[in-house]
Amino acid sequence: MIHILLCCGGGFSSSALAAKVKKDIQQYHLEDKFEIEFSPFMIANEKMDRFDIVVCCPHLTYDVKKMVKNANPDKPIYILPPRMYGLIDIRELSTDVMDVLEMYSRSPINPVHFPGEENVMRVTRSVAYRRSNVS
Repeated sequence: MIHILLCCGGGFSSSALAAKVKKDIQQYHLEDKFEIEFSPFMIANEKMDRFDIVVCCPHLTYDVKKMVKNANPDKPIYILPPRMYGLIDIRELSTDVMDVLEMYSRSPINPVHFPGEENVMRVTRSVAYRRSNVS
């Protein structure tokens, strides 16, 4: 099972999105494959060891880079593209999560991003990277 920690600034939007993803997980019968929890980013470092991946909202780009520099976390951190965050869907999220975990296992550098997506605020896709036109 893959344990996902979904973070936003204060935990407000991530709590709503995590609730939606939990419903998606049940709807698509993925309970044995994925589990998601939300958290404000400022306490993510304290919870990180219980999760396989930390997924962050796009406006946390600066905070993620600062955390990586200061704490050097040993879990992959993935910043979702803005449209994907707003339209979150477990099928798309899980695809990116699995790909990010694979990329991180080969090259453990944070934050993890797909080729050509170094600046997440310029990414316009709302689907998983491998299903988008850029792949």
